[in-house]
Amino acid sequence: MIRTVVNGVSIHYDDQGPSDGIPVVLVHGHPFDRTLWAPQVTALTAAGYRVVTPDLRGYGSSEVVPGTCLLSDFADDIAGLLDTIGLESVVIGGVSMGGQITMEFQRTRPERVRGIVLSDTSPVAETEEGKAFRIALAARLLSEGMGPYADEVIGRMIAPYNVTALPDVAGHVLAMMRATAPEGAAAALRGRAERPDYRDTLAGTSVPVLILVGADDDYTPVSEAQAMRRLIPSADLVVIEQAGHLPGAEQPDAFNDALLTFLGTRVTDHEQGRPAPGQGPGHPAPRHDHRL
Repeated sequence: MIRTVVNGVSIHYDDQGPSDGIPVVLVHGHPFDRTLWAPQVTALTAAGYRVVTPDLRGYGSSEVVPGTCLLSDFADDIAGLLDTIGLESVVIGGVSMGGQITMEFQRTRPERVRGIVLSDTSPVAETEEGKAFRIALAARLLSEGMGPYADEVIGRMIAPYNVTALPDVAGHVLAMMRATAPEGAAAALRGRAERPDYRDTLAGTSVPVLILVGADDDYTPVSEAQAMRRLIPSADLVVIEQAGHLPGAEQPDAFNDALLTFLGTRVTDHEQGRPAPGQGPGHPAPRHDHRL
């Protein structure tokens, strides 16, 4: 773990793999930390990719900043971190809130994006009902702490059957949630209540896009992933069977296979100037609703 100060905030992160590998930034969701990506870091670095996994401000070992933390604040931190470690452009991806931070980064800094990975997330602006829920939840976490919330949502963060079938995964997810500072989680919830709509900028991207979703995700179901794919006809959509909201943790082998295939074909083809699937002779159209 490495520490640096970005935008006046102490950020902890890991930077692993060969320095000359294609850089991949993975952004965790709420209320987790960078260790959520441990299976992906292992697989990607073994394949020769450089992987950067930050603890977002307010989460993990990074500094807690009370108040309101907008998605743009998180994106600014990532940009500052990339400046610090000398990375001009990256493949960036995230799960849930991390996916929305990824979309914010793409919206404000498209020139720094070489590819996008969106797992179990939504580009739609928050609704009025959603805003009220997040504000109320922020207050609840500050008054109760993270424990009751973690116990309440574990069966939605991962598929209910995986809570018992995958005790090590469930234990890790619970530990991350319980260890999160309530002030940091509340600040992020207030910020997400103000999130903008990313559909227009997402639809206009020209870089490769991979969309992943757990087949049994209750928060952002397969139908939402399919709607997002319709915004980007060239995107790949992979549905991960036997998984809920965190397929990278629940079914890491299937998730990693999809991610490595995307990086090794779509991103590589794009950077070498080859036609995208379906856009040139000998390039079959992507399997938009592939299941693993």
